[in-house]
Order: sequence, then structure tokens, then C-alpha cells
Amino acid sequence: FRGRVSMKEVDEQMSGVQNKNSAYFVEWIPNNCKTAVCDIPPRGLKMSVTFVGNSTAIQELFRRIGTQFSAMYRRRAFLHWYTGEGMDEMEFTEAESNMNDLVSEYQQYQDATAEPDGADEEEEGQIAD
Repeated sequence: FRGRVSMKEVDEQMSGVQNKNSAYFVEWIPNNCKTAVCDIPPRGLKMSVTFVGNSTAIQELFRRIGTQFSAMYRRRAFLHWYTGEGMDEMEFTEAESNMNDLVSEYQQYQDATAEPDGADEEEEGQIAD
């Protein structure tokens, strides 16, 4: 946040963002939002905000693009342009598979839960035995 804004207002806004998008914030990363305030606003503005987030929300975009790609690939739409330039059809199926794997990995992280303290150490001990 840049400009004249109270920390209370910043905290309220960030809480609202997290509540509105709670499905995309995993419980196993506590305190996953950090804020900073600079009292000096950018030139020509009273205030500005930048948000950089690391969440599983991007999987929705990947899923939508994958669905659109699959529909076009089934119809072989525009495929001749790419194969004419030297690409192989197998590259497209491989890319589709990679995209599906990426979505599955994001879903896995979204569905993960926090292990109780000490549970990770027990698993490591079992592996070493």
C-alpha cells in the first residue's frame, strides 16, 4: 500500500480479500499474506496498491485453457499451420498432458492439509529405518 492509509484499513482490506477468495488459500500455510505500507503516495495519485499472491487459483485458468485447447484439437482447428511449420501432432498431445498434470498438481496442493507438529519427523524416521 502506498499513500495515507491506516494499518487497520489495510488489515481489513486484506482480510476481505482472503475471506472472499478463501478457497484459494491453503490452510497449511499460516500467515500467508504480508503487507507493507509506504506513506508516500505515487506521483499523481492519492494511493495505490500492489498485490502479489501465490495461490492455487491459477489452476482455473489452466483448466479453462486446457478445455478450449482440447475442443480445438479434436476438430484439428489450425493444426495444419503448425504441422506445416514442422511441428508434430505428438507435441500437442504431450503439451495437453503436461497441462493436465500441472492442474492435478495444483489441485493436490489445494487439497493438502497441515500435518500435526512432529508428524513429518516420524515419517522421516520411518524412511531411514
